[in-house]
Parts: sequence; C-alpha cells; structure tokens
Amino acid sequence: MLGSFFSAKPDHPLADPKEAKRVCDALTGRDPAAAIDEATALLESLAGVEGFKPEHRLALVFQLDEAAIVPARRLGREYVSARLTKTQEQRLWLANRDYWSGLIAALADNLRRFDANEKGAEAMKPALGLLYARLLHACRQRLKWDQFHYGPMDPVLWQLFGRVYLAAAGKRLAGGGVVLYPGSGNTTAEAEYLKALVFHASSMDNLLPVEIEVAEYLITHFLPRFVFTPEVRPDNVYWVDAAKPLPPARLARPPEMSPTLRFFNSSPAVDAIDELRLRIGRDGRVPGDVNLGGQYPVETVLPVLDHLAMCWSPKPPMRSHTRHRVKSRLTVVHGVAELHHQLQGHSEFGDSESWVVDDVSIGGMGAKVPLGGGQGGDWVRIGSVVGMKPEGADNWLVGIVRRFGRDSESVGSVGIETVSKTPRAIFADAGGLQTEGVLLDAPQQGESVRVVLPAEKWEDGVSLLFSLDGARVRLFPEAELETSPDAVVARYFVQVVD
Repeated sequence: MLGSFFSAKPDHPLADPKEAKRVCDALTGRDPAAAIDEATALLESLAGVEGFKPEHRLALVFQLDEAAIVPARRLGREYVSARLTKTQEQRLWLANRDYWSGLIAALADNLRRFDANEKGAEAMKPALGLLYARLLHACRQRLKWDQFHYGPMDPVLWQLFGRVYLAAAGKRLAGGGVVLYPGSGNTTAEAEYLKALVFHASSMDNLLPVEIEVAEYLITHFLPRFVFTPEVRPDNVYWVDAAKPLPPARLARPPEMSPTLRFFNSSPAVDAIDELRLRIGRDGRVPGDVNLGGQYPVETVLPVLDHLAMCWSPKPPMRSHTRHRVKSRLTVVHGVAELHHQLQGHSEFGDSESWVVDDVSIGGMGAKVPLGGGQGGDWVRIGSVVGMKPEGADNWLVGIVRRFGRDSESVGSVGIETVSKTPRAIFADAGGLQTEGVLLDAPQQGESVRVVLPAEKWEDGVSLLFSLDGARVRLFPEAELETSPDAVVARYFVQVVD
C-alpha cells in the first residue's frame, strides 16, 4: 500500500509494460466475445486513472486497439454470416458497438489532452497523424454498427467526424499516410473521413447486414476513384459541412458557402463499378484483387455493386411511382403461416400489428413501425414478407420490406414494395409433404407464377400439387427469386392437371 502511495507509477495493471504485453497477447487468443468485453473494460479504466505519461497512455490505447481488432473483425463476420437468434444478435451487436464507442472515447480523451496542452503532451506529437486516422476509423466502425441496427444515427458522431478531420487538416496531417494497423495498407485521416461520407451516401438502409459489410469493403476498394475537394466544381455530386453535426447530402443546389465545406465527385467510381462488373461477368467470380474481408458468392456481390452504382450516380435515382402523403392505419402480419391463416379467413385467431402509413404509391408504401417494449415490430428485416390490410379494406396485400431504419429505439420507418394485390392461400402436396403456401399471381396454363413458401419448405426440383377453384394445378419450380430468414419467393411453371 505504502509502496503504491510513494511510487510514481500509476495504479493500473497496464502501467507495467510486461503485464500490458501479456494482457494484450492474451486478448488475441481468447474467445472473440470475451476478448472484446475485456478490451472495452480496459479502455474505460484507462481514462479514469491519472499519472500516465501522455505518450504512454496513448501507446496503451493503441496497443489494446491492435490486440482487439482481430476478435472485433471475427465478431463482425459472425454477425453478418451466422444464423443467430434474436438474443444472440442483440448480444453481438451490443458488444461490438460498445467496444467501438469505448475506443472512440479513449482516443478522443487522448486528443483532448493534447489539445489542452497537458504537461508532457508534446511527446504525443509524432503519433498525432495515426491518432487522427485511428479515431476516424473507430467512428466509422461505430457508424457501421449503428447501421447494422438500422439506427437511430447519432448526430454527435457526425460532429466528431468533422471536428477530427478539420483538426487533422488544420495541422496538415489529413493527407499524411499512416499504417492503420500492423500488416494493413496505408491510409490517411482524409481517406477515413471520406469512407464514412461515402458509406452514408450509399443508402445502407436498403441493404441486409451482409450486404452492408460487402459494401463497406467495396467503398474502400473504389475510394481512389472518388474526388474529394473543398472547391465548388460542376462535377461535384455530394457535399458536407464538416463543422456541422450533419451527414453528407446530394448537391441539389449550392449550399451556403463556408471554409468548412467539402465536396466529392463519385462519377469515376461508377465507371470503375462498370469495369468490375465486366470482369466478374467474364470470369464468373470476384477477382482476387478485390478484398471483401471474406469469400462471398457472385450472387451476393453483384446486387451490392448495382446498388452502389445507383447511389453514386450523378443523377439521383428516380422513384418508379409518385408517392402521395397520407395518414392511415395498416394491419400487418408476418410469416407465411400467419399470412396463410389470414387469407383463409381466420383473422379472429391471428396475431397482427398496427402500423401507421405515411405515404402510398402504385408500387408500395412507407409506414411507421412500433419497436420494442412488447409492441412488436422487432422481427422487421430487409426482405421480410408481410401481409397488409389497409384501413377500411376487405382484402389482404402481400409486400416485401425494402427499406428499414430506426427513428428511435421505439419507432422505425419502413418502405414496403407491394408484390401482390390478389394473394391466394394454398395447401400443396410437395413431394408427399403437406405445405402451406401463398400464390402471388393467378395461375394460367403454360404461364409462370410466384409463390411464397416457408424458408424450410422450398426445394429445387420438387413440384407443388394443389386444388384451386375446382381445378387441379401442378407447379414446376423454375427459380428461387428471393429469400429471407423465414420465407422464400419462388417462380413456378403452371400446368393445369384437370
């Protein structure tokens, strides 16, 4: 006790370099979830202990970050690729988001000490370029994990993005190359900021988590094709005011001029996407020089490329149908079994939710969804198949969720594409197994129809046989059109048996 009192060494286990190395080495070999939890706790503990030399404190934060980056990436891959229960998904999300939030706080604390010119802080100067880049990278990862949860997005994060970038630019360090992590390529503070701006500009609320992950890597791949400038130029596509807590926006009209305005042109990146698509089409695979952080099938990558090309195009994507503002109630059910149940006329025994419609068009609608607290809506995902019954209507519609975002922890916003206005419930014989399904189209001899089936009931090569309106109908599978965790939309060829 007295030794600790009279010692100049801080009262923290990581104050001993040998112990710090042992702890960090152990983190890399531990279970990823446990490693991230421990790294988060250690980062939080460093901020509350005085007595560290400024350069020593910063070096320890860097050391913990380098030890935790591998388990953090592993957890990220598990989150987007594994089939998780709701509890597992929430646990992984919280662990990762908390880690990046803790790292942001620790790095920002070191930057605050430098800016305040604390005693000895000048010794941090050689590492300042890396500090700016690491802090912007951590903010970018936190942005991605918030997007995995589909929001809500914190404006304070955009304020921090801009403040750190402007500070780096003010010290002429924004364009200085640094090795972000051992073994990684060079980057800059400006590049890390631009990645975040492009990420937001890429409308991630239309993508599944695995597609968001692929999109993030593609943004890094195409980043050299973006032009980032403080100059007002006719070819600029997006703009941002780095001094304001706001994300980037399309350049519909010139913003009020300010020295903190930045612009970027995404047109050359669209050309690069076209080039990559040609290579994939020619070779039938993703080229080896395109790092996606893992192996993904062409069927996953191509839709993401198309989505990015649309978002980065100089011309904003146009809506297929005019939307009309309304306020009305919408009864919603999810899952094939519940939709089938409702179409059979058994609504009194059903499990439905009430949403509020914001706007409608010929092709779909936008609505507000209650989330959490037992209110429902927590099952909503991009690609979810829903049954919809508008207020005052007698018929059910079938839709697919194409866009999802959290306005808050209790309210979400969805965009729904209507895929059928005349669905029919069927009981089909699928290779000897009784299967519930929903016809999205009226079956006509020699034509094709779409059918929604429970995810586990779709089998390539297995036909469906059922009776409808006094006729026996056999459907022969042609293609799997869409999949979600609980449903498959497939196309079948129609043969009327008798």
